[in-house]
Amino acid sequence: MRLVINRCAPCFLDLALSQAASEGILFHSLQVSLCFRGWLAGMLGVLLSLAPSASSDVSASRPNILLLMADDLGIGDIGCYGNNTMRTPNIDHLAEFGVKLTQHVSAASLCTPSRAAFLTGRYPIRSGMVSSTGHRVLQWTGVPGGLPTNETTFAKILKEKGYATGLIGKWHLGLNCESASDHCHHPLHHGFDSFYGMPFSMMGDCARWELSEKRVNLEQKLHFLFQVLALATLTLAAGKLTRLVSVSWMPVIGSALLAVFLLTASYFVGALIVHADCFLMRNHTITEQPMRFQRVTPLILREVESFLKRNKRGPFLLLVSFLHVHIPLITTKNFLGKSAHGLYGDNVEEMDWMVGQILNALDVEGLTNSTLVYFTSDHGGSLENQLGNTQYGGWNGLYKGGKGMGGWEGGIRVPGIFRWPGVLPAGRVIGEPTSLMDVFPTVVQLAGGEVPQDRVIDGRDLLPLLLGTAQHSDHEFLMHYCERFLHAARWHQRDRGTLWKVHFVTPVFQPEGAGACYGRKVCPCSGEKVVHHDPPLLFDLSRDPSETHVLTPASEPLFYQVLERVRQAVREHQQTLSPVPLQLDRLGNLWRPWLQPCCGPFPLCWCLREDDPQ
Repeated sequence: MRLVINRCAPCFLDLALSQAASEGILFHSLQVSLCFRGWLAGMLGVLLSLAPSASSDVSASRPNILLLMADDLGIGDIGCYGNNTMRTPNIDHLAEFGVKLTQHVSAASLCTPSRAAFLTGRYPIRSGMVSSTGHRVLQWTGVPGGLPTNETTFAKILKEKGYATGLIGKWHLGLNCESASDHCHHPLHHGFDSFYGMPFSMMGDCARWELSEKRVNLEQKLHFLFQVLALATLTLAAGKLTRLVSVSWMPVIGSALLAVFLLTASYFVGALIVHADCFLMRNHTITEQPMRFQRVTPLILREVESFLKRNKRGPFLLLVSFLHVHIPLITTKNFLGKSAHGLYGDNVEEMDWMVGQILNALDVEGLTNSTLVYFTSDHGGSLENQLGNTQYGGWNGLYKGGKGMGGWEGGIRVPGIFRWPGVLPAGRVIGEPTSLMDVFPTVVQLAGGEVPQDRVIDGRDLLPLLLGTAQHSDHEFLMHYCERFLHAARWHQRDRGTLWKVHFVTPVFQPEGAGACYGRKVCPCSGEKVVHHDPPLLFDLSRDPSETHVLTPASEPLFYQVLERVRQAVREHQQTLSPVPLQLDRLGNLWRPWLQPCCGPFPLCWCLREDDPQ
């Protein structure tokens, strides 16, 4: 066994001997030899090295890591963030015995770019997980776009450090590149040892809801094309019969057949979407296509419990990416009609119950004290998910805007809760700017890994802030993108304790005076429906978190200095960007039949390969 001696121990011993001599203590009966001094110094060094230290304990340990991410959850939907009518006792319990972040933001206000940033610690524009054409998320499972293979996720690094890594739930970061089985964007290609869940995303179209992501639009387009072709067919037929048009019957018959095909397709497009996107996979194998909604929640919980049992000797990384609370708000019978907020509230409360079941599974396996637990949402709640007077999207508390809005706080302010018993102080609340991207360097360094040096990492290690050894966040500036367009930026001016927010571009709310883009799925990022502000809008979030009072040169003496400092930071940030292919642009986001995963001969995609959970 190799013994490492504390280098300060001899100095400490010399100081003690000198002090004893100065106080008249005689050592006539004891001659301290150099050998004895060396031995005593060594023993003292060992004792000092064994002394408890919070920082050394944390750096020496390699905790299990459990990451819980909700889908479309508003920060105002949770009790510990101010909601007193929604019951979320399990999430609240995490905050009570953990650390709560109140200035936690996502890197994008929609799921695909936000989740890419979360996994890589980088703004999505760096990986190309953005668009310039309005296709702001992956539109189908069978598209070639996705998280590039050269991106490094925290799962990949932790796997290299000996962690068992698993993903359960939603992925929505792509699947295939050139064939239906190459799995180039699959979770297992990005560092996860195991995957069970949806490679795509829950959608209203999965249940053929009136709130539709693409079905209604496709049906309308197909109906329009049918009408055009039907009119053309009738015109050609009439011309042929009256001998006004000298054409053969072949184009007439061809256009008639195409019109019939389009009419048929318009009626079956809903079924195509359900089979093409709404299915479950285990690793590379489709287990359920299409998915049976009432089975999903118990299946996910069973999978979590199984993962914890298999890997309880640790260390492990498990990302539970909930399908809740995205529309169509699939809720089991035990929670229907139980909340004060309709179906959306029922779904939130069921997700909270799921959190409780997962935490209980940790307890059962004796893993609570050795596991860092983190809870968040991928972005803010959707305001546009509304039918009549019924709201099917989240509440973002006092923050303006919601899902899909690149700069307004309601779209990017998310819950952030960390719990690690015995290490992180219980009940601590942190009001410093933090980001979902910070999870990357935090878990990498806790696992004993190294943050990549060959690329820009925008996240910052949160551990000093969580432990209380640092008073301020390492983020001085944070950028807020909508697709590839920079909409806003924030500046944490630490010496003044001020958090400035500058909006360069904002969406035009509809109808006028509303707080969202009603009548659309989400607000646009560019074009005629956005406003470019000159000068930009300036807010002081430390005094005005709701972004209701626009500052002017008359009301804020530092107006021009703040704008210039933020513009300088934006220029410096943009100099660090490199051109990359945009994965969500039209070419990477068009459905290709040969990329479509199917558990039978296409298009007969139907299977049920796993038993019902007990």
